Amino acid sequence: MILHVLGAGQPTPAKDRFGTSFVLELSGEYLMFDCGPASTHKLVKVGILPTQVDYLFFTHHHFDHNVDYPCFLLTRWDQSGDKAKQLQVFGPPPTEWFTDLLIGEDGAFSPDWKARIEHPVRQEVHQKRGGSLPRSKPSFDVKNIGSGEILTNKKWKITSAAAKHVEPWLKSLAYRVDSVKGSIVFAGDTAPCESVDNLARNADILVISCPWHQDELETRGHAEVICGTLGTAQMAKDCNVKKLILGHTGGVFSSPGSREKAIGDIAQIYHCLLYTSDAADDTPCVDLGGRRII
Repeated sequence: MILHVLGAGQPTPAKDRFGTSFVLELSGEYLMFDCGPASTHKLVKVGILPTQVDYLFFTHHHFDHNVDYPCFLLTRWDQSGDKAKQLQVFGPPPTEWFTDLLIGEDGAFSPDWKARIEHPVRQEVHQKRGGSLPRSKPSFDVKNIGSGEILTNKKWKITSAAAKHVEPWLKSLAYRVDSVKGSIVFAGDTAPCESVDNLARNADILVISCPWHQDELETRGHAEVICGTLGTAQMAKDCNVKKLILGHTGGVFSSPGSREKAIGDIAQIYHCLLYTSDAADDTPCVDLGGRRII
């Protein structure tokens, strides 16, 4: 079970991180959680082709979590040569509506895919990739979901729970993956809340957004929508998770002394922290058995 950190930053771009996206490599399959800025590029940078990703889960629809979605969808469809499995996409409303606006029959990118289907040169390229004619239009299995058991197979089970972020304007979800390899929770952007606590209880790994030191978060008045350092640490401790991974950290913790303060503050409450940057910087992945690979 390996976690590929494609994006671990905030909406504000920084030179070493921007936006949010994670890919969990589990039992030979690839599960993507969120699809923030440049996720498709960074996916290839860590050595994974878009056609290898068969599942995508959105925590919510802020642009730093979904803006590369059309690029990922169209790249995966265009490069597949009809050989890729049907992509399954899950997320809170408006995931279905949003997808249709992008690649539906009259969507923003419909002139692109229609040209690729109908132009003789594009048909030839498609056939050279192993595809057949007439070429099928982009088709994905997209579902609006809420809390509950989302997907189960012989290798793993995925459960979701409501997160606390910017409701009612956007709905947010956290996800838990349980498998024989272990359990991991993608909490997304959330303030401390009972539903996410219950989801994360006794998990092996908790991946959660933490953009600010606690005092800065409270001074800014953002404690109702997202976790700070102390809130994150307390959640990990209360939920009895074995390992904590911070995402959505941005440039705040990159300045000299700031990262050390964040880690030190968390360590006073919680003992096992992995701090990540994203694939735009040093192409990290985390072996969830304990090793860190750069």
